[in-house]
Amino acid sequence: MQGFGGVLAIVQREVVENKQWLSTQEFVEDWAVAQIMPGPNVVNIALMIGDRFFGWRGALAALTGMLALPLVVVLALAVALSGVSHEPAVQGALKGMGAVSAGLIAGTGFKLISALKSNPMGRWACFVLALLTLVAIAWLRIPLAWVLMGLGIPAVVWAYRTLSKSDSLESGTL
Repeated sequence: MQGFGGVLAIVQREVVENKQWLSTQEFVEDWAVAQIMPGPNVVNIALMIGDRFFGWRGALAALTGMLALPLVVVLALAVALSGVSHEPAVQGALKGMGAVSAGLIAGTGFKLISALKSNPMGRWACFVLALLTLVAIAWLRIPLAWVLMGLGIPAVVWAYRTLSKSDSLESGTL
């Protein structure tokens, strides 16, 4: 029930802070991979962590844990609320849950900021990219796909070049 609207904050707290299966840096790296894989990000990261520590049985248990009970809860809520979905109290409750979800995501983002110190582009460049993304999406209302192409592709190229340059410096070739 804690994860209505997204469970990333809960997964991060359990995996990094409580269980200490991953460091913050490892979690951010796995999360980045989970985001580019097809399917829900949190399900992808659960599969990856389950497989890493417990093999295919762990991956299956993680998948079942992420989908089975939430599916039952969502179906029960859909049936229960179908007759009263037009009521202002129900609409207000759903809007409130949306605000809680946004807060959880923002809180997780603040917890993961420490991983930026090892980012190849540097912390300030990441902050500037995040600010530009926020302005483009929230203020200018540019569709996400265009923002990703306009800011994401140059950021990936920049990070790749920075990593290539540091790899060639470490290996002694330039």
